[in-house]
Amino acid sequence: MINNPHFILAILFQLTQLLLVVLAAPLLTGWVNQCQAWLQNRSGAGVLQPYRVLHKLFHKDMVLAHNASWLFRLTPYVVFACMWLAAAIIPIIAVDLPFSGAADVIALVGVFALARMFISLAAMDVGTAFGSMGARREMLVSFLAEPALLMVLFTASMISHSTQLPGIVDALAHHQFVLYPSMGFAALAFGIVLLAENARIPVDNPGTHLELTMIHEAMILEYSARHLALIEWGSSLKLFAYISIGIALFIPHGIAEMGNWAGLPQAVGFLVVKMLLAGAALSLLEIVTAKMRIFRAPEFLGTAFLLAVLGLLIHFLLGA
Repeated sequence: MINNPHFILAILFQLTQLLLVVLAAPLLTGWVNQCQAWLQNRSGAGVLQPYRVLHKLFHKDMVLAHNASWLFRLTPYVVFACMWLAAAIIPIIAVDLPFSGAADVIALVGVFALARMFISLAAMDVGTAFGSMGARREMLVSFLAEPALLMVLFTASMISHSTQLPGIVDALAHHQFVLYPSMGFAALAFGIVLLAENARIPVDNPGTHLELTMIHEAMILEYSARHLALIEWGSSLKLFAYISIGIALFIPHGIAEMGNWAGLPQAVGFLVVKMLLAGAALSLLEIVTAKMRIFRAPEFLGTAFLLAVLGLLIHFLLGA
């Protein structure tokens, strides 16, 4: 099996995707920030600014709280590993890569939940008021977002008869073209969940440290140096992973089908275009939307759950 040229090529492309996601994730964050600057008539720091921040943080001396436990020290590595794993197994360039079989939608939700559990516990570990407040708000948002995300994924799974993302992509992109109204509702729900899970406006504001508004930033105030760099890198990977899931579910056309290795360069080109458009759309949405009060978040995410359930019911009742 190891001497099989097809297997060796598959491993090489899998390693390429592993490196691609971990290196391109900060670039996506920089693109989103730069688009926001352009829309606000500012010059911006440039799309490479996240790399400069990571380089600076990795070369700083670390400061730890006296009562920080092993959990606090371990969490940045767990968060980074979980986000890298999630982004690496999602089929973004081809559906038959060696690790694609691990991209079960329920398992992916579990990976995101594992990272969230660790960072929430670490935020409460040092006993600061901000950390505990951010952890409680984070669990509130996740408690409402995860059911909506599962309903979205179940809608796609019912259409493709598979809970694995490669099977979903293969069913939606490489067979007869069909418009599914149920996927339209699911797309709206997924967009809301993406904003909430990635601490974006209107649920959270990644660019502020105001006590009454911050959620994600409140949990990482005690981190510094390489720990903070890993968490920030993990946040970029999470955004990259969620956009990749959205591409796999709703615009999978362009992802290479099974055995079509010649189509991989074209698939990479399609991926770049989709990421650029998704980043620009996210920036525009954040510019025209105001930050809502934290107590309005349940209504916002409840709307996502309702849209996802409507999509699932439409598929059950109409088969569309």
